[in-house]
Amino acid sequence: MTLVTWMLIVAALLPFAAAGLAKAGGQGFDNNDPRAWLARQEGWRARANAAQNNLFEGLPFFFAAVLFALHTGADPSDVGRLMLLWVVLRVAYVWFYVAERGTLRSLVWALALAVNILIVFAG
Repeated sequence: MTLVTWMLIVAALLPFAAAGLAKAGGQGFDNNDPRAWLARQEGWRARANAAQNNLFEGLPFFFAAVLFALHTGADPSDVGRLMLLWVVLRVAYVWFYVAERGTLRSLVWALALAVNILIVFAG
């Protein structure tokens, strides 16, 4: 598998990792109504859930950017490296979100957005 393939898979799984973090060890988790349980969470669990939502929201642009770059003839190795950078930034985003580091979280979010734009123009 290529780096592009692996990064697509990792990016798609990141929201689920944040969801797992939000739910891990939680008291009274109700798998029959997980959204209501998550809505009642506070602190780092609520922030992990918010990070999950943001990760899902960012996926369409990321996937579209990658497909567009490859469609327009971008070097897959270059695209793969930019994708890896995007994934690393998004993992850092979750870390800063859960750790309640809002300024760093916002900075990393903006950097990931910039990398996504670079992917679009990679071709």
